[in-house]
Amino acid sequence: MRATSRLTTIVAGAALLIGCVSGPASSKERPGERVLVFSKTAGFRHDSIPEGIAAVRELGAEHGFTVDATEDARAFTAGNLRRYAAVVFLSTTGDVLDASQQRAFERYIGRGGGYVGVHAAADTEYDWEFYGSLAGAYFQSHPAIQRARVTVEDRAHPATSGLQRAWERTDEWYNYRSNPRDRAHVLASLDESSYSGGTMNGDHPIAWCQEYAGGRTFYTGGGHTKESYAEPAFRQHLLGGIRWATGAAQADCRPENGYRPLFDGTSLEGWRQAGPGSFTPAEDGTLTSSGGMGLLWYADKSFSAYSLKLDWKVAGDDNSGVFVGFPPSDDPWSAVNGGHEIQIDATDVPEKTTGSVYGFQSADLKKRDRALNPPGEWNTYEIRVEGERLRVWLNGVKINDFTNTDPARSLRDGHIGLQNHGADDQVSFRDVRIKELPVRAAAADYSQGH
Repeated sequence: MRATSRLTTIVAGAALLIGCVSGPASSKERPGERVLVFSKTAGFRHDSIPEGIAAVRELGAEHGFTVDATEDARAFTAGNLRRYAAVVFLSTTGDVLDASQQRAFERYIGRGGGYVGVHAAADTEYDWEFYGSLAGAYFQSHPAIQRARVTVEDRAHPATSGLQRAWERTDEWYNYRSNPRDRAHVLASLDESSYSGGTMNGDHPIAWCQEYAGGRTFYTGGGHTKESYAEPAFRQHLLGGIRWATGAAQADCRPENGYRPLFDGTSLEGWRQAGPGSFTPAEDGTLTSSGGMGLLWYADKSFSAYSLKLDWKVAGDDNSGVFVGFPPSDDPWSAVNGGHEIQIDATDVPEKTTGSVYGFQSADLKKRDRALNPPGEWNTYEIRVEGERLRVWLNGVKINDFTNTDPARSLRDGHIGLQNHGADDQVSFRDVRIKELPVRAAAADYSQGH
């Protein structure tokens, strides 16, 4: 929450106690949604395919989507594919679609369809350029099945949000012909020091997502063994990828490179608490607010041109925010009166609701509502400051573009902070990271992607 004075802040808070303008976002699950599992093989055939099909069927029954399974490529027609929110390529191998079926699938993706690739889906259609870009990378080789450590890089995406930072499991670990990191958003990577046979020079993505050619794509290198599909963590990983691909859950799947952590889940070095209340670090790397109204602010450095990313989650109808551009102070009202807040509170009035620059400019509420995950699920903000321009992305969707004209609140140099709003508000944050931009080159940098 942010206000021009303590009085207006108190009045706004009282109004919230009286009633809310709109309810929080509801779950995006859509009854009757269908997923097609495709498992045709023209090369090596995995004996885990039946277990994989059964697992996806069970996940569908548990989470409200219908699953059809086929090995018949004649299912790839425009009319039939239109029935499905996503198509799962489950350990397919070799050339599995003819030219007309490939064109139908390309059109399906172009209309917003979803793709989920599991394990040997990367060992498929080597001569079809569209498919290679869709999957993200092609298979090159693999060592023997063995236990390895998976480093979870994105803990907000539904495919990885329930996992610890280090995930140890047994599988057949693929090496890939190229690294997808510059094109796709890496969710998890392999620690090549934890097993034998990795050939990707220490940067070894193993699960990723992207928006490609109009559609949503998710790939995981796991799933070789029958046992994989009985593992609760791997099943949750697979479910999250399917939910992303179908649009039932939202996440930021743009490539992410060049960021450094300000809070990585272990240390609050460089941070200070201003005012009452606190943030409590947990073993899973989250910070959860209690009491207030206070502010946890990064005191070690102020920032000018930058992209700030962080993940946040509310427990219910809770209130918090991310402050930027304020002067150093151990009084939280310094941020209220001298900075700008990107609000977290889905049930306030438009200029004071999630995604707004509090009290100054509402988010695009239609885009915000489509991008917002409901209470209990993680969301990702990108807050990009360049000069006096402040832009906000929610789960990869730009929802606000604001230009500051108040000289008392200049964005050109200032600190960042996380608000703990009050005793009744429980908001969690994790993976706070920043990418500083050359002031003059900032716009050009982002015009080329990041």
